[in-house]
Amino acid sequence: MQSISCLEARWPVVKRAACAGAMPLALVATLVLAADSRVPYVPTPQGVVERMLDIAKVGPSDYIIDLGSGDGRIVITAASKHGARGFGVDLNPERIKESNDNARRAGVTDKVAFYQRNLFETDLSQASVITMYLLPRVNLELRPKLLELKPGTRLVSHDFDMGDWRADTHIAVKDEDKYGGAGGTSDIYFWVVPAKAEGTWNWQGPVGGKLQSYEIRLDQKHQVITGSVWVGGRTATLQGASLRGTEITFQFTTEVNGSPVKHEYSGKIDGGSINGTVAISGPRVHARSEWNAVRGTRPAEAGTSTPVHAARPHGGATN
Repeated sequence: MQSISCLEARWPVVKRAACAGAMPLALVATLVLAADSRVPYVPTPQGVVERMLDIAKVGPSDYIIDLGSGDGRIVITAASKHGARGFGVDLNPERIKESNDNARRAGVTDKVAFYQRNLFETDLSQASVITMYLLPRVNLELRPKLLELKPGTRLVSHDFDMGDWRADTHIAVKDEDKYGGAGGTSDIYFWVVPAKAEGTWNWQGPVGGKLQSYEIRLDQKHQVITGSVWVGGRTATLQGASLRGTEITFQFTTEVNGSPVKHEYSGKIDGGSINGTVAISGPRVHARSEWNAVRGTRPAEAGTSTPVHAARPHGGATN
């Protein structure tokens, strides 16, 4: 793994077993990795490295941290091909020396660094992108720390997921360089750290010339959100609710002022507030407004919506 580092001594055994036809190399590798709680070193194929960085849309403004950085190829590629900065951590001092040598050869020592450090003790707060090739157990142990990172932080994992935190994107890539040149398929998992959306949100907004109070109650499991809205003494279930980093969208249709009105919301969560726009449409009203919601306040105390565009059917009237 980019670095699953510590069990290099076992890999000749894996290769001999595979060459002898005892079982497929990928299966042997999996059994060996699962048999030891430490993180062995198996390099990520360069083609997979580049796909991981492409999926995360790494660019010059990014700061990347590679957990278990091995020979440094992920961070070095991010710097040399995408202009990013960052660092890698690994417990093996030989890998750190190798990484620094590789960085010097690539001419990116001004952009990257490598540290002999426990990944669980590493401060990840400055990262905009985190890459890893760790064992499933390590991913799950690390997951709570990753979920506390700044919303919008991008995470990319080679081969292993994070249990019931389903990936936003998952692709399989065939690479001839996997498993020391034996070839195989790599799974790439990508997540965006979600904002904390769960709870009650309130706001007021004009519909057909009358100010309405709204309250939504959101449930959240990682980036999956569901919920309901209360308005005008009625409740409705949110439809198409989506959360990606700080960006939230949802819609619902409910009766307002005697007519069914469809509401389509989009915005960004910033701590205890959401700011965005809402499109409202019904038989006698069509409008687009700015939208501001506040977490956990009474509707009368919440922010109001400011119309930015309103259109009425020709000759029609609003409620």
